[in-house]
Amino acid sequence: MSDTRRRVKLYTLNEDRQWEDRGTGHVSCSYEDTEKETSLTVTAESDGSLLLESKINTSTAYQKQQDTLIVWSEAENYDLALSFQEKAGCDEIWEKICQVQGKDPSVEITQDPIDESEEERFDDMPETAQLVELPPCEPERLEEIAELVTSVLSSPIRREKLALALVGTGYIRKLLQLFHTCEDSEHREGLHHLYEILRGVLFLNKATLFEVLFSDDCIMDVVGCLEYDPALLQPKRHRDFLTKTAKFKEVIPITDSELRQKIHQTYRVQYIQDIILPTPSVFEENFLSTLSSFIFFNKVEIVSMLQEDEKFLTEVFAQLTDEATEDDKRRELVNFFKEFCAFSQTLQPQNRDAFFKTLANLGILPALEIVMGMDDLQVKAAATDIFSYLVEFSPSMVREFVMQEPQQADDDVLLINVVIKQMICDSDPELGGAVQLMGLLRTLIDPENMLAPASHVKSRLSSILLLGLQKPVKKAEKSEFLSFFYKYCMHVLTAPLLANTGEEDQDSTDSSEGAARGNPVCPDNFQTAQLLALILELLTFCVEHHTYHIKNYIMTKDLLRRVLTLMNSKHTFLALCALRFLRRIIGLKDEYYNRYIMKGNLFEPVIHALLDNGTRYNLLNSAIIELFEFIKVEDIRSLIAHIVDHFYQALESIEYVQTFKGLKGRYEQEKERQSRGLSRYRRDARSFEEDEDMWLNDEEEEEESDTGKSDYGKFMENEKAKESQDKENQPKRSTTSSFKFTFSHSAAAANANASNGSKPPPSSSSSSSKPAAPPPGQTARTGLVDYPDDEDEEEEEEEEEEDEEQSPRKRPRLGS
Repeated sequence: MSDTRRRVKLYTLNEDRQWEDRGTGHVSCSYEDTEKETSLTVTAESDGSLLLESKINTSTAYQKQQDTLIVWSEAENYDLALSFQEKAGCDEIWEKICQVQGKDPSVEITQDPIDESEEERFDDMPETAQLVELPPCEPERLEEIAELVTSVLSSPIRREKLALALVGTGYIRKLLQLFHTCEDSEHREGLHHLYEILRGVLFLNKATLFEVLFSDDCIMDVVGCLEYDPALLQPKRHRDFLTKTAKFKEVIPITDSELRQKIHQTYRVQYIQDIILPTPSVFEENFLSTLSSFIFFNKVEIVSMLQEDEKFLTEVFAQLTDEATEDDKRRELVNFFKEFCAFSQTLQPQNRDAFFKTLANLGILPALEIVMGMDDLQVKAAATDIFSYLVEFSPSMVREFVMQEPQQADDDVLLINVVIKQMICDSDPELGGAVQLMGLLRTLIDPENMLAPASHVKSRLSSILLLGLQKPVKKAEKSEFLSFFYKYCMHVLTAPLLANTGEEDQDSTDSSEGAARGNPVCPDNFQTAQLLALILELLTFCVEHHTYHIKNYIMTKDLLRRVLTLMNSKHTFLALCALRFLRRIIGLKDEYYNRYIMKGNLFEPVIHALLDNGTRYNLLNSAIIELFEFIKVEDIRSLIAHIVDHFYQALESIEYVQTFKGLKGRYEQEKERQSRGLSRYRRDARSFEEDEDMWLNDEEEEEESDTGKSDYGKFMENEKAKESQDKENQPKRSTTSSFKFTFSHSAAAANANASNGSKPPPSSSSSSSKPAAPPPGQTARTGLVDYPDDEDEEEEEEEEEEDEEQSPRKRPRLGS
């Protein structure tokens, strides 16, 4: 006997009552002399491992369905199914099972699935024989038939006996003929009874009945019966929808009549389950489990048959990417692939691998690149769904494809850039599509699925090789892809953010409150604010997971300053996103970031937002307080000194929390320790450039280019050159951020119970003893704390400060 006849797929029913594919193999019956028992064993087709070994118990109820399925339960919540490739193999194993249990192979179920007590009670009933004696199929007996069908639903044995009687006597077709009679004569009461009868027949949950009910000549009459729900004043018009509205369109002619019939049947049965039948109650939730299985196995067959027809799929791809294809036709093709991918989720893992390998070989990703860039919203939405299936299945496959693109494509047409642009240009007011695409981008740039754990390397290797990517997974994937992403794609992602936070040239003589408080570059449009919030969420993820690349990008673009511009947005959620970005950076406790924050005076907009919030106790207030509390608890000394030196006079009257007084206390404690010589809290002797080199030579610097100089180093050199030019030209306009801080609330307003005599916010003149914050791009040269033995060094630094004071690039102080 050939192995093909015994080739099966093994399924188990999970807790959600969904069938899960456990693998493909070959089944056999083996008898053990020592145990005196016969077992069913399934050996895996791929590696010969044992997928199943199940003893054939004489009390187990085995059920044969659809000629190629054998289903049984081995425990209360453990159902198994064998789906045979050929009917002959199913018949052979069924005969073996029946032989062990002493049953006639002509039966569809070997045991009555009831306990002994119920069986005894049932046998004692004298009306037993009447349960299988069906009344004549006549209009005046419909009420009696409906009562009979409804009465058996509570007993498994009665359901089984009634199902056998319905199939054996051809009773279903007689009922459907009677349906036509009642509908023609408008016999409404009879139609209501037929609804109850057909609904009850479906709830018998028998595959043998479904084969009759869902056959081509019966299924539309079944739908007709189910239109006449007694609870409705007027019958639903489901048949009109299925025959007129939901017309089947063959994107490419299907020559296989069996495949076409299977597609029609599956759609209609799914419609019956999802639309026509009411949602089952708690007591009915298991009545349609076989119906779900019927749909599931139909989908498996459809995907398998389509996948094997390479000529069909090749033609679909050819028309999908052909520029001459009409828009309506292309829309149908994309929707077909969307349904095709959705059906593929029913396949077992190795078959799903083969399915996506087929799509990859046919060019699914280049095709998506074309259709996602089109203007048709329906096509974009369907293409996005297909892309999500591919990313969920194998992010590495998508990454491998996009990294090969720059060799033959411009940046604007790269697949990831097409996805980013679609996210940015989402026309949905709620940005539903943008949220979905952002999640996909996050998956693609997540290093966690780039470096597979050792236990998963083998499966990842087989997955990649199956997809035709003849390259093993390697540790370099992270550095290679991230380098690609930041080089070719990051500027596209951040373009809306940079465009909406650009520095506006503003005459320095314009010091009116409207000019100072207003921020024209800060977006007031709600949809734009939503988009920027999504982008910031992705950038915050990058800060947490892309240490080197995002750090270099932030420094090069001065990105944090641009982001903190959004603290002035009227949309609080956007201000919170900007604050969260800063919080993640500070949470890294990276002194390189800390120097960047202090050098740029980047706490200024945060302090402004806190004071401008006034006495309101809200999420923004709490988030800002948490930021400074974190700095205090973690004792980030450089930031503590910076905050106290520059902002404490504006914050000291805030007494509803002890955060700022605690910061001052930490600052003074450190200063006292230094004065006693217990510790030295001074600037590192290394120059800033040397420290930068130390960072760039970190373990991750395998990723740095061969030039030996980081983008940030070049950025610093350019900034210094600009600074020298500025000193010579002495321009009248400031190049700093558009923020000009004139607080509408006094600092004391932050306390509900503050006295009227609280100090006003400090002006630049009142704090002239403190050094001004250095401008962007210039290294801070002053020590964080004064030392008695630093006099010589300070004399040199004072000369530099005098030069800085003359520079028009000097950042305005808080309160100026």
